Amino acid sequence: MTVYGFGRSAAELPIGSARLPGAVPQPGIAEHAHDFLVLCYTHRAESDVRIDGRQWTVSDGDLFVFAPGQVIGFGAADRIADDGWVVWFPAELVRSGAYASWRSHPLLFPFARGAERAQRLRIPPEEREAWMGRFAALDAEVRTRADGYREASIAHLTLLLVGLARLSADVGDQLRSAEEPLLGAVFDLIEQRYHEGISLADIAAELALTGNHLTTVVRRKTGRTVQQWITQRRLQEARMLLSETDLTVAAISRRVGYPDVSYFIKRFRAEHAVTPAQWRAV
Repeated sequence: MTVYGFGRSAAELPIGSARLPGAVPQPGIAEHAHDFLVLCYTHRAESDVRIDGRQWTVSDGDLFVFAPGQVIGFGAADRIADDGWVVWFPAELVRSGAYASWRSHPLLFPFARGAERAQRLRIPPEEREAWMGRFAALDAEVRTRADGYREASIAHLTLLLVGLARLSADVGDQLRSAEEPLLGAVFDLIEQRYHEGISLADIAAELALTGNHLTTVVRRKTGRTVQQWITQRRLQEARMLLSETDLTVAAISRRVGYPDVSYFIKRFRAEHAVTPAQWRAV
């Protein structure tokens, strides 16, 4: 099996992008993998793709997230999409900052999850043209290389990754569709009660399981613990409130389930390397 590496040049920004259908190998190519991250958006499509031996139907509005090492093969159709985009980049391009590795970075976590379970997200019909525009804007910067293109390209890539993170945040429905009813129930409970003082023990009790067993199952299937998922959901809501409202940091802290604002600031800084106020100011 061929493993493709990202061709690196000190003179070039390590981001690749191309418009589908002409950007991917022809069907029938041997299964292959990459050592970089890939986003593949099929704006209009009716085909299929194999990911780690599993056949996936490709249709309009699918956003595939390919992690390094995933084995990919193409089906019998003459193209993966009639229209769409593919973007690829090495994980280290997105600065890890305070994170131990790219796998713990909040904007790259959908790729980390994909290492264990292929990720196919659905873009709502009303948002699809906007996504096409985001990919096109990134591609224009990468190709024209006008003054400041490096900073602009990374900014456009970040916008794509923020959109991806928002799509993947509602994992309950996706896990149910992947025939994971226990995980779906866990995420339903988190969604219903993350703004309260909910804990692993509360969720385990609701599901008539021990905390240790629930932690083992969730970590094995998602790469994170129940408590980490609770924190992720709280901080996701906090980021939205910081960006879209004028609520004080203390009010946001209470609203997302942290009655102690000092602890909220500590948790936020641990995840994002900045305080909530600094996040809002950026």
